[in-house]
This record gives sequence, structure tokens and C-alpha cells, in this order.
Amino acid sequence: MAQGQRSNTLVVPQARQAMDQLKFETAAEIGIPNYQGYLGDVPSRLNGAVGGNMVRKMIQAYQSSAAGTQSPGGGSR
Repeated sequence: MAQGQRSNTLVVPQARQAMDQLKFETAAEIGIPNYQGYLGDVPSRLNGAVGGNMVRKMIQAYQSSAAGTQSPGGGSR
């Protein structure tokens, strides 16, 4: 993607702080301390690992919350 054409805007702009916190926690969990500021010297493989783990955590959180709100009769899955 050409520079200046980013599409990484949040659907809910108020979630930016929570997303940043999740990013920092995830980076620390996989062994990348101080994941703030300039990240141009961080290999794309590590950035991808942070992003992939963030997605994994968000899916897990959604599934946990969906399981907690599911009706006792069960659902189709």
C-alpha cells in the first residue's frame, strides 16, 4: 500500500486507548519490552506477531462473552 493510504482507522475511535494497552501488554507477553514510540527498527515479523496475538486475544474475549450470554438451550454452531 502506498504511503499515506492507511486504512487502519478504528470503527470506535474511543477504543484507541484500550487497543494501545492491549498492544503493549501483548508485546510484553511475547518478549518485546518498550513497544512504544518509534518502531521502524522492529522487524515486521515481530510486529506481525504482536498483531496476530492481539487478534487472537480479541477473538477469545468475544467468544468468552458470547458463551456467557448464550441461552441455556444452546445455539447453532
